Amino acid sequence: MLARFSVGGGAADIADTGSDALRGFSFKLGGDDDRSDILTQSAPVHFARTLDQMLAFLKARAPGPDGKPDMEKVRAFFAANPDTRHQADYITAHPPPRSLAATTYWGVHSFPATNAKGETRFIKFKVVPIAADVTPARDKAKAKSADVLHHDLEHRIAAGNVRFSVMALLDRPGDPVMDVTIRWPDEDRREAVRLGTIVITGVEADDACEASSFDPANLAEGIGPPPDEIFAARRVAYAISQAKRR
Repeated sequence: MLARFSVGGGAADIADTGSDALRGFSFKLGGDDDRSDILTQSAPVHFARTLDQMLAFLKARAPGPDGKPDMEKVRAFFAANPDTRHQADYITAHPPPRSLAATTYWGVHSFPATNAKGETRFIKFKVVPIAADVTPARDKAKAKSADVLHHDLEHRIAAGNVRFSVMALLDRPGDPVMDVTIRWPDEDRREAVRLGTIVITGVEADDACEASSFDPANLAEGIGPPPDEIFAARRVAYAISQAKRR
């Protein structure tokens, strides 16, 4: 397995522990001929339901001559698209712990999963930390670094303390599978299947992740692509992002 943790924002000189930053956990399972790429994040919903909404949001937040977005345009966008507030509202109500290893990560898409009997149900992925202490590891030499979460993660990995359960949440009739901005009803307490355990045992050089793309369309046998339009666009968007990163 190769995994990549990420934090939204991307400002190298700002501490990565901001409570409003979305965290990501992507990982590859299996070999080249039988590989799955699973992409999860620290909120159970996406911020936009349609590609038109995503484009309108980016336009509304485009910096003006002063290098800052026009907040009147941003507020007008949210007023016209209230469902795009769901992700921000969740993050505000559930500030993440000060450790990537103690964070719960969610898959926002509904995947059709078919078993050996030909029976199909929708699932959502959920990655849950196992017995992770939410208190960040302390390192006086790095306490003021912008990479607090990174250093904390390295410390925990070295101590053998980074483990996650990978869960599949099971659907019920009538669950919304096309709208990634809303959760399934009673999602936190519904039936789930534990698919396995992830144990992070080492840290690779940055190049290992920079050279690797995590393609959400790489799916295990029996797992189909989600029906929502956001997922359909991600494969192309991620390929462009990977090329730009290089």
